[in-house]
Amino acid sequence: MRVLPRGRLSYGMQLPVQSQSTLYAEPWEAAAGPAELLAVARAADRLGFAYLAVCDHVAIPRRLAAAMGTVWYDPVATLGWLAAATERVRLLSHVAVAALRHPLLTAKQYATLDQLSGGRLILGVGAGHVREEFDALGVDFARRGALLDETVDALKAALGPEEFPDFRGERFAFSGLGQAPRPLQTPRPPLWIGGSSP
Repeated sequence: MRVLPRGRLSYGMQLPVQSQSTLYAEPWEAAAGPAELLAVARAADRLGFAYLAVCDHVAIPRRLAAAMGTVWYDPVATLGWLAAATERVRLLSHVAVAALRHPLLTAKQYATLDQLSGGRLILGVGAGHVREEFDALGVDFARRGALLDETVDALKAALGPEEFPDFRGERFAFSGLGQAPRPLQTPRPPLWIGGSSP
């Protein structure tokens, strides 16, 4: 499945405003809000950017707040809002922390987003790095790599063409449960894996 056009350089954008980590945010973003986020997204759409990307964190612990900030707009809500305000740019979660949510919930949210956006979703997932976030949500931080692997496999099933997908893993299992709408893209939306390390 070709996601970006062949034979030409494509540019995407990690959107400003929606996450305000002092590690990369510009000073103007501190006073910015939804209006500025929308203006940037519409300009990127108009100028031919390939994708707009948003980050994912549920909550930032006090020990990391000075560097990471606590402003992290929810990726599904933000991308859904931007889908209605843009016409052709792809919409990327960069990255959704996969293990923090059950894959059926993730599939439901992002399949709906793919339908509502006219098939513009790129689902980016990663392992995550904030231990306290995992602890607060009852997820084993030490197993986040294995959980990412299993979640990716579960998402491939849940976002595939079957209305009643089957999956059996160590942590997640589902069978005989239908979900609609199905994603518009076939056989499923692109699933990208992202991450970084020191």
